[in-house]
Amino acid sequence: MQQSGLEFYNGTEVVRGDILLDRGIILDIGSPRFKFTIPKRWVWDARGRWLTPRIVDLHSHMGDSSSPELSGSDDGNSFKGIAQPWLRSVDGLNTHDDSYQLSIAGGLTTALILPGSANAIGGQAYVIKLRKTAERSTSSMILEPPYQMNSSSSPDPSSSPRWRHIKHACGENPSRVYDGTRMDTLWAFRKSYKEAAKLKQRQDEFCSKAEAGQFVEELGEFPDDLQWEALVDVLRSRVKVNTHCYEAVDLDAFVRLSNEFKFPVAAFHHAHETYLVPEVLKRTYGGPPVSAIFSGFSRYKRESYRFSEFAAKILTENGLIVVMKAWDILHVVQSDHAAINSRYLLHEAQQAYYHGLPENVAIASVTSNPAEAMGMGHRIGYMKKGMDVCYLFKLCTPLLKKYVRRLGRSHPLALGATPIQVFIDGIAQLENPVVAEKPDELQRAPKVSNFDEEARNAVKYDGLPPLTATESSSGFVVFINIKDVLFKSLTSVVGDFVAHTEDDLGVLVARNGKPVCWGSRETCLPIVGTKDSDITVVDLQGGSISPALLFYGSPLGLQHITLEPSTTDGVIHDPLSSDAPSILGNSTLIRAADGLQYGSRDALMAYRSGVTTAITAPEHNQFFFGLGTCFSTGASHKLEPNALPQEITALHTAITYNAASSVSTQISVLRRLLLEANGAFSKVASGQMTLVVEVGNADAIATLISLKKEIEAVHGNVIHLTIAGAAESHLLAKELAEANVGVIVGPIHPFPDSWEIRRILPGPPLSKETTISKLLDYNITVGISPVGLSKFVPPGNWNAQNLRLYAAWIVLDSNGRISTEKALSMASINLEMLLGVSTEAKNIDLVATIGGNLLDESSKVVAILSPRSKTVDIF
Repeated sequence: MQQSGLEFYNGTEVVRGDILLDRGIILDIGSPRFKFTIPKRWVWDARGRWLTPRIVDLHSHMGDSSSPELSGSDDGNSFKGIAQPWLRSVDGLNTHDDSYQLSIAGGLTTALILPGSANAIGGQAYVIKLRKTAERSTSSMILEPPYQMNSSSSPDPSSSPRWRHIKHACGENPSRVYDGTRMDTLWAFRKSYKEAAKLKQRQDEFCSKAEAGQFVEELGEFPDDLQWEALVDVLRSRVKVNTHCYEAVDLDAFVRLSNEFKFPVAAFHHAHETYLVPEVLKRTYGGPPVSAIFSGFSRYKRESYRFSEFAAKILTENGLIVVMKAWDILHVVQSDHAAINSRYLLHEAQQAYYHGLPENVAIASVTSNPAEAMGMGHRIGYMKKGMDVCYLFKLCTPLLKKYVRRLGRSHPLALGATPIQVFIDGIAQLENPVVAEKPDELQRAPKVSNFDEEARNAVKYDGLPPLTATESSSGFVVFINIKDVLFKSLTSVVGDFVAHTEDDLGVLVARNGKPVCWGSRETCLPIVGTKDSDITVVDLQGGSISPALLFYGSPLGLQHITLEPSTTDGVIHDPLSSDAPSILGNSTLIRAADGLQYGSRDALMAYRSGVTTAITAPEHNQFFFGLGTCFSTGASHKLEPNALPQEITALHTAITYNAASSVSTQISVLRRLLLEANGAFSKVASGQMTLVVEVGNADAIATLISLKKEIEAVHGNVIHLTIAGAAESHLLAKELAEANVGVIVGPIHPFPDSWEIRRILPGPPLSKETTISKLLDYNITVGISPVGLSKFVPPGNWNAQNLRLYAAWIVLDSNGRISTEKALSMASINLEMLLGVSTEAKNIDLVATIGGNLLDESSKVVAILSPRSKTVDIF
């Protein structure tokens, strides 16, 4: 660790010193040096790095909905009934899930495995440790198995209780699955709890008679029922109730249910509107539940439409406890899939911190808070000397008397913080971990911007605060105290001004949205003159001017609420699943531009985050052909000037192993259309239009490379081919470079959710290289997207606003190989080249940020400069 001592800041106690572990138990912490000799082979030198409690996931389905997704691998939901408290997630827990090791690599070590949310009562949940055991069994993974694991077991009255867990769900999910309404779901709850209450009453009467001395022969058999015994334990406050619940209407209903039947609630999960109704939560029987929420996953259905990134801050300020959770993917009638992002659960806490959650609370939101919520705070979630050591030695088996910690080079809340080792049961889990060195300034929590006003507005406007910008009415806008200015050249992003000291901070003068001077005050301010009424001054406080970003990878602009058909353009026809309607004709290609819907909250949030344009292809499920479009995320309608910089960009298709037809059939169709070369396919074959193929599998990518060469040989022209998604593209980096094929990597952190993309390159600490670094080694033109193109992942429209953070993450993971300028290029000009944006349509917008540059997580976007629209929008 570091020189011994205590340090306090932001409510966090930081111990600088050593730590002594024995069989996974903390025996001492913070001592300058231990007073007895420790063999050198037993010493692990942390070299000043951070040692934090284990990261705990309160909401996971890994193992039950295991990866990669295969037939029979989803055991997360039962569709046999709306209320089934007798089912158990442990009975479907797959020990071979690829999620485990990937999640451990992110510092996650313990998870509550919940049944899915298709049912009002989905079944019982279990806490597991993620490490492999010598026994290799499901049972050996469970942390503190409840005594009721087997019906023949009963707790020792003198021993400490072991918590049980159960999953409930409100709202849309059970209503959709069982073709009912919220009224039906609440009736299912009340009916089930009434049955449990009657059984409890019979048991209580039995026990009262026994205590009164009545003979066993007279009492008969103790009243019990395997179907309802779990709910009886809920009524006896022996079970942690975890409830999937989004909206105020459902939160209020479940709080009433808890008071009607007098049982406490451990947590509301997803819980998008809890920040709007804190007083409702406080009325819960037994005290308010924790809110297990996302930092950004939102607006994918009605229940999540009023999401706020400031929810964690608001809840904390109202005295409520917050737990951050990784976002799930949705498939198979709205079930939740595990661990697609649980490796980056810590990133959820980081984003909540950036949006105003105090530092100590942000760390607690993925450590002690979830540990306490699952009833495991006596043994996990904290760094404490001798944590229940005596109790554990006396009453627990050797398998269970363990603790887990993780070590990281950066402060846990610094973007890109990556463990260099993870311990479970005192056993190091990462073999030869790769360490990505980070700047020294990341050893402390980053500075963050002030979002108090935004948080107040989130509540004031009932979750839907205005998002439109204020256009400056001045002819001149002067940005002062600028640290650096970056512009786009024809092929890259380059720096044009940098201040080396606080005294050198510069200015930029814009007139009608166009920069006319940047550099020193002495050089630029005389241009403005003295007419104050025609001048707006914006203080960037050491901030930056950077090129605006471009988003690609989801149907942004075609949807307002992904799962609400009335708010979307809809899915286009799969030509291989059935005959197309004859009225379409034989050669007509769907244009995304025809279905654009401006003013969605996702688009406006992206605009406010520096993403001023997006390229969108027609929405699809499987195999398709369609024409992409380029639109302005900040425009209010299509006929507004510059709202549609380029109506048609590239020809898009997808090659997937999950389509209704075989991959070879899909390739055959693409070959025929390119050989016949009619319409848009003629433009592709002649090199006038780019072909963008969404594909992840290396074998399919290899076939596309061969197809490109085949078509080029026939037509004699160079085909512009872009591979999008590209999870396994690192396996073909050399071949892609030789074929001059560009790649859009999305997401930048891959996950093997399906068999076709199981051969991912995970990056540090599991591998030195990432997909991006491997491709760059071969000088391939690389673009990035924060979202995945897998059919299992819901469209990531909401994630457009986080593009700048993912670009920054690339820089931090690269060990100095990728500069800020290069990352900005991958999120802007490279995407333009790869997606068929013409020279005339290239985005020349600029973004002004305070507190740092656009890729600095501490920065905040305050203005958009648009030379094309001759405006400056100020936020």
